[in-house]
Amino acid sequence: MITTKYVVSLSGGKDSTALLLRLLEEKMPVDDILFSDTGLEFPQMYEHLEKLERYTGRTIIRLKPPHSFETFFYEYSPKRKNPALKGCRGLSWPGPQARWCTGRLKHRVMDAYMRELRREYTVVHYVGIAADEAHRVREFQYPLVGWGMTEADCLKYCKERGFDWGGLYDIFSRVSCWCCPLQPLSELRKLRIHFPELWQKLLYMDSHTWRQFRADYSAQQLEWRFDFEQQRQEKGQSIRSREFYRLLKEHLQKKERAGVSSTE
Repeated sequence: MITTKYVVSLSGGKDSTALLLRLLEEKMPVDDILFSDTGLEFPQMYEHLEKLERYTGRTIIRLKPPHSFETFFYEYSPKRKNPALKGCRGLSWPGPQARWCTGRLKHRVMDAYMRELRREYTVVHYVGIAADEAHRVREFQYPLVGWGMTEADCLKYCKERGFDWGGLYDIFSRVSCWCCPLQPLSELRKLRIHFPELWQKLLYMDSHTWRQFRADYSAQQLEWRFDFEQQRQEKGQSIRSREFYRLLKEHLQKKERAGVSSTE
């Protein structure tokens, strides 16, 4: 009678992929492979998961939240303590202090699955945290830390086995939800260049919700900024100098005034 279940949390990124591959290569027990599907992954990530299933001969269990990101974003409206937010529809963009997306789309879904497993089994839960992020280790099992595999090691390990995520890691330093407002500007610049369809969708989303995409910039302001940067770079001008930031501020103010005038 099976009394222990060995479960792998798979985000699909380089670390968790390396974890799964090495667990299987080391012939360590693996029963369930769990992927929490937010619906916000790059298309190449879903292709990667299918490739991973073919390579390992294992099925990846795709866990889905009770509602889509779009439903939470546009429609779901909990009771709000802040009077200023009453009447605001949807949860809108997550932020550093309110990462509702991670909680509702990943953690709650995973926790519910694990609770059911623990009703019948002792669960050993493998999580793909690399050796150079050992400070994040909590109560789960972290074989990558024990193996001394850093993030760079994990990417190299996966690529040696034919996994390239359709070039995502050649573009981005990290691969997560494509519309995450917490990613740095450098990654958002790349999103705009390499995934223009997704960038246009981000612009649409930000124009149809009540909270600004980021505390420092709306998506439209980022569009104006990146376009302004591109114009200066084409002329060989700096986009890091004090002059640049002064001119950028003036540029954004001009765009905002023009936008207001066009709606009057």
